Amino acid sequence: MIDDPAPPAAPSGRTAAGRPILDTITPWMRGLAAATRVLLAGLTRVRLEGATEIPTEGPLIVAANHASNLDAVVLASTLMPRLDRRFQWLGKKELFAWPLVGWIASNGGVHPVDRSTADVEAYRLARRILDEGHVLFAFPEGTRSPDGSLQAARDGVAVLALRTGAPIVPIGIAGSNRVWPRSQRLPHPGGHVTVRVGRPFRLAEVLPADLDRKAAKGVATDTIMRRIAELLPPGQRGVYGGPNEDPVP
Repeated sequence: MIDDPAPPAAPSGRTAAGRPILDTITPWMRGLAAATRVLLAGLTRVRLEGATEIPTEGPLIVAANHASNLDAVVLASTLMPRLDRRFQWLGKKELFAWPLVGWIASNGGVHPVDRSTADVEAYRLARRILDEGHVLFAFPEGTRSPDGSLQAARDGVAVLALRTGAPIVPIGIAGSNRVWPRSQRLPHPGGHVTVRVGRPFRLAEVLPADLDRKAAKGVATDTIMRRIAELLPPGQRGVYGGPNEDPVP
C-alpha cells in the first residue's frame, strides 16, 4: 500500500515545484481547445454524453479508461471547457523537454513527475492537488491499453479517494483506440469517439463499512473501474466486464 508521508511545507496553492495550482481556464487554453476541436472534426466525430452533474467546486477526481494517445486530447478539448475548471494532470517530466508540447504542458495544468520516484512523488503531488480543492485527472490503468479494453488498474486513485474523501467522476472513452491504436505512431481518420460521463460518487458511500484498510484498497479500485466499465461498450470492458454487471441506462 502507498504510504502517506507528510510532504515538506510549501506555500498554499503551489505544487512541490513551487508553481501555482490554478482552477481557471485561461483565454489561450480556451483558444487551443477550440482549435483542437476543429482539428478533431477533420479526424473523427467526437460526442460528449452526460457532464451535467459534475461538481463545480471543491476537490474532484476525474478517472477515465486509457485506450489511446487521443484520450487526453479529446478530454482537454471537450470535457474540460464544459466543466470550466482546469484539470490537473501528472505527466512524465520528459514531456517538458519538447519545445511546444512542454510549454503547453507547463502552462496547462500538467505537473512533471520523475518516473524513477513516481510512487512517492506522484502521491504527494496528487494529494496536495486534492487537499487544496482542485480537479485531479487520472488514468487508473496507468498506461494505454494495448487493445482498447480495460486492463487491471493500479490502486493509486483508490488510495487518494479513500484518504481525501474526494468525489470521483468516472469517464468512459469509447472508440479512441480505433482512431489511434497504441501500436500506431499516427492517428488515421474515420470512426467516432464517445466520451460518456458517469455520476459522481464517494467511496465512503458505496463501500461496506466493515472493510479494513487493506481490503478497502482493492475493493475501491474494483468499484472505480466497474463504474468506468459501465460507461463503455461490452467489447472495451476487458477484465471489468461480466455477466452480472448492470447495463448503462
